[in-house]
Amino acid sequence: MQRPDAWWGREAAPRRALVAAALMLVALVATGALGVAYALAAVAVVIAAAWIGSSRRTLIGAVSSLPERRGPRIADPLVEAVIAGLPDPVIVLDREGRVLAFNTPAGRMAPALRRGEPASLALRVPEIVEAMRRAVAGNAPQRVEFFERVPLDRWFAACVTPVELAVAAPGFERGLVLISMQDLTPLRRVEEMRADFVANASHELRTPLASLSGFIDTLQGPARDDAAARERFIEIMKGQARRMARLIDDLLSLSRIELNQHLQPHTTADVVSVVRQVADALQVLATERGVTIAIKAPPEPLVVIGDRDELTRVFENLIENALKYGGGGKRVDITLERADAADGAGEAVVVVRDYGAGIPPEHLPRLTERFYRVDVGHSRAEGGTGLGLALVKHIVTRHRGRLTIESVLGQGATFTVRLPLSQIAARAETAEFSKA
Repeated sequence: MQRPDAWWGREAAPRRALVAAALMLVALVATGALGVAYALAAVAVVIAAAWIGSSRRTLIGAVSSLPERRGPRIADPLVEAVIAGLPDPVIVLDREGRVLAFNTPAGRMAPALRRGEPASLALRVPEIVEAMRRAVAGNAPQRVEFFERVPLDRWFAACVTPVELAVAAPGFERGLVLISMQDLTPLRRVEEMRADFVANASHELRTPLASLSGFIDTLQGPARDDAAARERFIEIMKGQARRMARLIDDLLSLSRIELNQHLQPHTTADVVSVVRQVADALQVLATERGVTIAIKAPPEPLVVIGDRDELTRVFENLIENALKYGGGGKRVDITLERADAADGAGEAVVVVRDYGAGIPPEHLPRLTERFYRVDVGHSRAEGGTGLGLALVKHIVTRHRGRLTIESVLGQGATFTVRLPLSQIAARAETAEFSKA
């Protein structure tokens, strides 16, 4: 049954217009103002117009009632939100290579990126452009690595992945292209360090081995019956063997410390006691070099959270270096004191200063690198392995301390070690010291 407003509602407007036109034409024919043929033609035109208008409104209503199909657009909030949470540079393109969206790391890496513009204009990396072409043509992911020299040497890996959309959208029937990049620079740096380390270690071991092999051949040949030469060569061979043993010991120690560098020691040690013990052990070397070791320390102990053996290794290296390379000043001063750290906690400060020739400023930043030497010949002549200061640095870092190096040419060098104090152990040992 029709609704009461079926003939008078908005949907019945074409029917009302048709009825009104028919009544008007009947009146005109009855009065003789219009012929029957013309009246029939006019009725046909009105009917056609009414039908076309009704069909158009029906079509518009049907289209508007369809569910909206939404596809990715430039600066789409959903796409932006997803890629913004990714730590690596990510760029979203259409299949024509135009930029739809990119995250902040990508913007920092390629400041020229602009939404709606071809990505090739901003990236200017032939490897990526070629990978995009292959990915779109073959509809398969592509991975490439590339190298940049400006502003610094950096290595990257880029993955170009075609993405098929679950629902087709106008302009995106062919899907999207996702470019993600990863910074390989830290991995490459580690690989270079590993290669350099192996090369340096091999070279340091090869030199004493060559000496040993040469002297053995000599003793088995021309010096077989020369007692004086035999004694002299054997002494040299013993020195080379000690050098190799020390190098291997340093390599093993460095490897062990690096392995446990993230673990802070859980024992305690008195830095004053450790330094005095090391100075006493090196007194023979100081006497041979004619160097005086002067120690200035507080009467109370300076107790830190640390491994006593490792701390002994630290101050052995620092004091021995001062005696060997700064011995020309004929004096080595060692100062120990308590200081307040930036965070309010106390720290033990140990300063080892020599008065030798000093260290050129260009060498200071690299002194703690493995096998780095200011004077290679002098270092080897003194029996150095090139690993001493690297060991010091790693041990101090494991103890959550700091190492600083200062030097002025002609005025010697100063090595300062700062270690956090153990407050509980320090109070207990201070009480015992006071009772004694």
